[in-house]
Amino acid sequence: MDLDIRIINAATRGTEDKLVQIGIRDGSYVRIADSVPGDPKVEIDAEGNLVTESFVNGHLHLDKVYTLEKVGQDALGSYHGVGMGGAMTAIEQASRIKESYDESWIIENVRRAADWVRQAMDLGADVVGGIPWIEFTEADMRSHVDQMFELARIYDKDVSMLVDDAGDSTLRTLEYLAVQSIKYGWQGRVTAQHARAMALYEEPVFRRLTALMKKGGVSLVSDPQTGPLHARVEDLVKEGLPVALGQDDIADAYYPFGRNNMLEVGFLACHLLWMTTFPQMERVYDIVDRFRRQSSGHSGFRAQGRQPRQSCGADSAECLESSVGSRSSIGRHQGRQGGETDQIEL
Repeated sequence: MDLDIRIINAATRGTEDKLVQIGIRDGSYVRIADSVPGDPKVEIDAEGNLVTESFVNGHLHLDKVYTLEKVGQDALGSYHGVGMGGAMTAIEQASRIKESYDESWIIENVRRAADWVRQAMDLGADVVGGIPWIEFTEADMRSHVDQMFELARIYDKDVSMLVDDAGDSTLRTLEYLAVQSIKYGWQGRVTAQHARAMALYEEPVFRRLTALMKKGGVSLVSDPQTGPLHARVEDLVKEGLPVALGQDDIADAYYPFGRNNMLEVGFLACHLLWMTTFPQMERVYDIVDRFRRQSSGHSGFRAQGRQPRQSCGADSAECLESSVGSRSSIGRHQGRQGGETDQIEL
């Protein structure tokens, strides 16, 4: 077997307490076994460390990283205020960074937003985006979604939209996103971001929403660490919907922390979502690696080859907890036999 990389002496979440070998070719795991034959270009000795699937961060505002000092802290107070009722105000305050911009250029071009999206698609963009909840009227919110879906149809691209990111229980852009996914037959190709208003929905509204998301094949990325409200992650997972976590912000107008460390994000999520039993922690670990493949459209990444364990006990809990204070993807991992190993993210 031709291999690019072979990892030896690796512990994985799916191979109990045995050390295994992992064969990698063309960026995918091709075999996990006691012994993987072949002549690899590179061989890595994991020395008993835990090897996990790569983490993929599907929600990060890279353009705003480390802009907090330029913007000031007013937006932080508004966005994190009681009930997130001032989320729109926070957006207006954050726009202060544009004071040095040429306003005439901004006004002229913002009116051509749909044209710029079309141009981006012509240049090869992979996904059609949108942020319909910031529109002032329900009609404009729906028009926003409609225009972006029509572009997705024309260019045959996936859709990803930031929805309902405020403490307003009347926001329903995720619901309409799911309806349009059904209409266009875009199941499995639509991802929603945030949906924080979901936390305020009455139960019948939430159940109708989950039914529509299932029918529409809509996945969701939640970032519970960056705002007082968050989507009902565990309930969505129990309903069988693909859910993932994202970093969202790094030292910008809406969040003063963040290091793009998905183990750290998972660790924070365990607390914020009250997913604190070992099985719940296992689900959080799944969300930051395996479930991400479903919600971002990636495939071929899961470290398969044996049946995964139903529960790793304290293993994943230790791995998530250890991520705090680490600036790399390496954290401490407590093995089931009591011996310490590192956690390696590939």
